[in-house]
Amino acid sequence: MRRGPIPDDDDAVPKKGKVVTTTGGWPELLRCTTTKPPPILLDELIAEILLRIPARSLVPLRNSVCRSWRTLISSSQFAKDHLRRSMAVDPALTHPLMAYYSQTYSYPIIGVFSVRSVMENPPHEPTKVVPYEGRRFRLIIGSCNGLLCLHDEERQDGFIISHRAMLWNPCTGFTSQPLEIGGLLSTCGFGYDHVNDKYKLFAILDKKSRMFTFGPKSTWRTIQDFSRNFRDGNYRGCQVNLVGLFVSGTGTLNWLFHRYLSFVWVLSLDLVKETFNQFSLPNRDSDDDHRVTPQLGILRDCLAVCYETKKTHWTVWLMKEYGVPQSWTKLAIIPHHPLLGRRPLSLQPIYMLKDVLLAIAPSGKFVLCNLNDGSIDIPNIDSSSDGMPKLCPLTQHSSGRIFELYHESLVSPFHFGLPSCSSEMRLIKPSL
Repeated sequence: MRRGPIPDDDDAVPKKGKVVTTTGGWPELLRCTTTKPPPILLDELIAEILLRIPARSLVPLRNSVCRSWRTLISSSQFAKDHLRRSMAVDPALTHPLMAYYSQTYSYPIIGVFSVRSVMENPPHEPTKVVPYEGRRFRLIIGSCNGLLCLHDEERQDGFIISHRAMLWNPCTGFTSQPLEIGGLLSTCGFGYDHVNDKYKLFAILDKKSRMFTFGPKSTWRTIQDFSRNFRDGNYRGCQVNLVGLFVSGTGTLNWLFHRYLSFVWVLSLDLVKETFNQFSLPNRDSDDDHRVTPQLGILRDCLAVCYETKKTHWTVWLMKEYGVPQSWTKLAIIPHHPLLGRRPLSLQPIYMLKDVLLAIAPSGKFVLCNLNDGSIDIPNIDSSSDGMPKLCPLTQHSSGRIFELYHESLVSPFHFGLPSCSSEMRLIKPSL
């Protein structure tokens, strides 16, 4: 903004490229009309600049600037480079989000809300759930690199005629066309083979361990038997989670097992070698209540587990070096609190931002645990528009829902040869 007229004195008239001071006292660089046009940025420089922009901001730029930007932002290599940078250099480029579906009712809807907003918003400012509607009810099998793997059943005259899987990136809006997978999934998991650059789905079908690789020629292959790894010798126990937890950077799916009055361990599937391994979790005290089920999670990109300890508090552990039991490190001790409840589950760790832990308490509430001062808060999550009216509001209880944390990315199914579309899942706009 100009603070005054430019003086008429010839000595004060700015020459090309000369810094002058107007009567308002602001320094300005005034250029004459014969100045050469600014230089055109090199493609490599443009790419470096765009790699520093969050994924959600790049999506509208893809279709609104120019054809070359659309080609660049839509490319598989750019998506990989952006993902790599967001994971290793600048986590702010990818926003953590929570997706969920109804376990109780067959709503064809997946709700999504911002984890960062939940943890940063003041109590009076709610985090709103954004609903996405599909053509039918779908379960979330898992998430990896911004992709959600969904499972649905195709019915005819009330009978199930096929089971299908579909990949969906909520950030870009792209989905793969549903693929026939041949059966109901119980024990299963979805993850990324970083050595071979393949996205894989594991499942037990017809009592056999199968691996499905997403690509132009997607088929099931039989691999090492899952059940053999926990039904022999010392490894007889109860499987806590049916869906394997993917740990980024390790290329593994992980299932938690525990045995009453005994130890707890993890069964791990290496998606690169397609083989299983086992390792123990931190030892429990003899006076712990072993009927309280431990909970597995991922915090700070590490495998995490939460136990109830001595019937007075929960202990959260991090595995600093994956697969090495000696690397389990105590992260936090959280005393019992009336807002948290107790049995039959331990605290479920979800995400950490600085020194605040987002978790699902045994009471079923989302809670924010401040590890510095020990305070407990209930976040304000507005699920009134999530399209699931029979479920309890999230401010009161999370029951009836299955949750999956994911991070935004530009990775899309067409990057690895899957026919894609943008019509399978649509955003439900709020009514005015």
